Amino acid sequence: MPIVNRIADLQAEITAWRHDLHAHPELQYDVLRTAASVAEKLKAFGCDEVVPGLGRTGVVGVIHGRKGKSDKVIGIRADMDALPIEEETGLPYKSTVPGKMHACGHDGHTAMLLGAARYLAETRNFAGTAVVIFQPAEEGGAGGKAMVDDGLMERFKIDEVYGMHNYPGMPVGQFGIRAGAMMAATDFVSIDIEGVGGHAARPHLGIDTVLVGAQIINAIQSIVSRNVDPLKSAVVSICMFHAGNTENVIPQTAQLRGTARSLAEDVRVLLEKRLQQVVEATAAAYGAKAKLTYQRNYPVLVNHERETDFAAGVAKQIVGERLVDTSLPPMMGGEDFSFMLNARPGAFIWVGNGDSAGLHHPAYNFNDDVIPIGTSYWVKLVETALAG
Repeated sequence: MPIVNRIADLQAEITAWRHDLHAHPELQYDVLRTAASVAEKLKAFGCDEVVPGLGRTGVVGVIHGRKGKSDKVIGIRADMDALPIEEETGLPYKSTVPGKMHACGHDGHTAMLLGAARYLAETRNFAGTAVVIFQPAEEGGAGGKAMVDDGLMERFKIDEVYGMHNYPGMPVGQFGIRAGAMMAATDFVSIDIEGVGGHAARPHLGIDTVLVGAQIINAIQSIVSRNVDPLKSAVVSICMFHAGNTENVIPQTAQLRGTARSLAEDVRVLLEKRLQQVVEATAAAYGAKAKLTYQRNYPVLVNHERETDFAAGVAKQIVGERLVDTSLPPMMGGEDFSFMLNARPGAFIWVGNGDSAGLHHPAYNFNDDVIPIGTSYWVKLVETALAG
């Protein structure tokens, strides 16, 4: 496995950075300690420019190559935020913050990109410019959109942008990628139901919002099974049902919350339309009223074909052709790197995290054996894209 020798030498130090980040998780845009640490390191590495506060708490580092002249600019991105989960790993570097942990590996992503930034600033064996992007609020806060809206692409004249995420269950030393739709659009669904409250002994005098909510949940499952083309993908999940406060009162109101996910824009439009129709009609059939709020969140993550081929080729330089899956099936999870790919051509790749707990699980931990692989990928991607 042709890991960059200097990266192998730096592995212990990069791992220490990762463990420090893991012990001090921060949520969404409140990544103040993390962002400050990143900015401090980028300055110490000798980056030509370090810009904090982009997209509220994002950090950008600029590194100019010294291998001839080129105007080409490549952006490479890592996410910094953690999750509101109580950690159950028992690690010596486990979270020191109750109710928060790095359960998605963003600590590893940040550490690997810092390692790449250090190497690239030391060697500068490329033409053009590498822009390292440290993003807040991937976990539901659309930090990728915030950075794009704050002028990320235009300010740093980025031509192409690349992202990477660890993949539990994929062996360490493997990569997975595909051109086209790779991760789903994830939209929020809120349903507020109003009936007529009353005594549990006299349901005929009320309109039971618990019953109405249950019927709505059943009815909306028909949207995917009977309205969406079976050769396309969609999933609607109601994950919260709140009604009432005691056992002998029929509640006046009820709330349902969930998500709608899709891999194509026409399916996304269909889900929104049919949810509106089914929710209102089902409630009306029981004499109740229901209001649907459909909030578009992350768009479909679409890898650009040329850049996907390029990213796969770089991964093959690191681990060999046999260990790079270029037809990895798409998945229904969401990722706000989609906003960056909508702004510039690029590609998002998965790197194996081995036999670990799944993402967003309280026993999850980023596998430190991935560090030299992922960091070498970033280095080779920049040096290959900006070969001059």
